[in-house]
Amino acid sequence: MIMSSTEEGARAWRFPGIAFRRSAQSRRAWVVDAGMNVWEIIEAFQALGSQERLRRETDISDLDLRLALAYYQQYPEEIEQALTANRVTLGDLVARYPGLISNQ
Repeated sequence: MIMSSTEEGARAWRFPGIAFRRSAQSRRAWVVDAGMNVWEIIEAFQALGSQERLRRETDISDLDLRLALAYYQQYPEEIEQALTANRVTLGDLVARYPGLISNQ
């Protein structure tokens, strides 16, 4: 997803605590205090299934989770795209990188 710096600024203004950083493929939203991408917080929340469990098992604060969830609610396509891109199976990796696993 290509986003102008004007759009990034508007999103950062609308969601204080969200900033943007570059990856090899695109720019991505991250939660500054958590030091994690929004999609990573959403992924952890979905995997653990509850705010209480997330609080017990991670260092993600309630405020950071609420911020990530609010951003996700507003821009679900962006976050879903990142979540999907991260769901890579071992078979996918072997197909992309045949030399990854040695046959020894």
